[in-house]
Amino acid sequence: MLSKQTLRKGVVIESEGKLLTKEEIITLSNQWNENQEMFFRKMLKQGGKFSIKGRKFVISVPELIYNNKGEVEGALYENNEE
Repeated sequence: MLSKQTLRKGVVIESEGKLLTKEEIITLSNQWNENQEMFFRKMLKQGGKFSIKGRKFVISVPELIYNNKGEVEGALYENNEE
């Protein structure tokens, strides 16, 4: 089962055209098997479009921006479609 700590700040998770809350995602994850949960965790890190048990998800993760010293400065979102 996923926990609130698994769902990082800045990660946007959509399903069926609406944004999901942490509670909704945790409720959905209760129905997944171990492989499906591991896949979802992987997608939380890299983002993308996929489906689990026939439900479509779109995950947008912040893209880190580095300055000339190699330090993280801020974040841009990969998926800017609106």
